[in-house]
Amino acid sequence: MAKNFQRFRKKLSGGSGEINISPLIDVVFILLIFFIVTTVFVDETGVEVEKPRAASQQELDKNSILIGITAEGGVYHGGREIGVGGVRAVVGRLLKGDDLPVVIQADRRTATQKTVQVLDEAKLAGAVRVFVSTLNGS
Repeated sequence: MAKNFQRFRKKLSGGSGEINISPLIDVVFILLIFFIVTTVFVDETGVEVEKPRAASQQELDKNSILIGITAEGGVYHGGREIGVGGVRAVVGRLLKGDDLPVVIQADRRTATQKTVQVLDEAKLAGAVRVFVSTLNGS
């Protein structure tokens, strides 16, 4: 009876004692590609700003165009300084027919004139929804 069991076991395993892990590796790579493709990457402004407080505040989509303004008046997107003149080109390129919101993250010590200039440039680039990011006032 023990000989019959060994022959049966040998027939089931195909004669070799190895496990083929190629299909497992294929599945892992397909899952990796799937997660990379479906991940939403958010472009940060690249600078730390101290936001002003506001009593009324609302949450926006994670998929938005972020423009940062430092207290010294530097305008940044994606970690590089673009200046006020570069806002229209950057926002226009990133919109490409999409209705993405533009979020301006201005430091609370930034001159109002600079914030308004950036807001105007974003609207001239075709942005319909332009917001100024704040902290919750409560």
